[in-house]
Amino acid sequence: MRPSRRWTDETGSASLEFVTIGLLLLVPLVYLVLVVAQVQAGALAAEAAARNAARLFVQQGDLDRAEAVAERAVRFALADYGVDTDRSDVEIECSPVDCLEPGTLVLVTVRIEVPLPLAPPALPGDFPLAVHLEASAGQRVSSFGAG
Repeated sequence: MRPSRRWTDETGSASLEFVTIGLLLLVPLVYLVLVVAQVQAGALAAEAAARNAARLFVQQGDLDRAEAVAERAVRFALADYGVDTDRSDVEIECSPVDCLEPGTLVLVTVRIEVPLPLAPPALPGDFPLAVHLEASAGQRVSSFGAG
């Protein structure tokens, strides 16, 4: 007894298999590219924010003005890369303690949180929904003083 021709005919099955396998491989690959792009933008944003904040901090003559200018530089750099400034933290350390004395090393550390794209905030389980990034930059106050 021969099997029915209807069950042995494979006409058109290759295209169906190609589409199915293609989707199964393509969707995770596209998501991986989105995640890598988002994290790379965050890393570049944190590095640029720390570098610019440190550079501008040591150029000011007044400590209050220096802190305000550094904060503004961080917000501007993060916004330039599309990173939410509410998910950032800036820390300024000086060695020795007086920040604007000639020769002082000023270290600016920027910490940001980059959310994973398309990740729902109410995802059940213990899954990381964001990547935490940190960048630091140091500058010395000029021997001739700030400002």
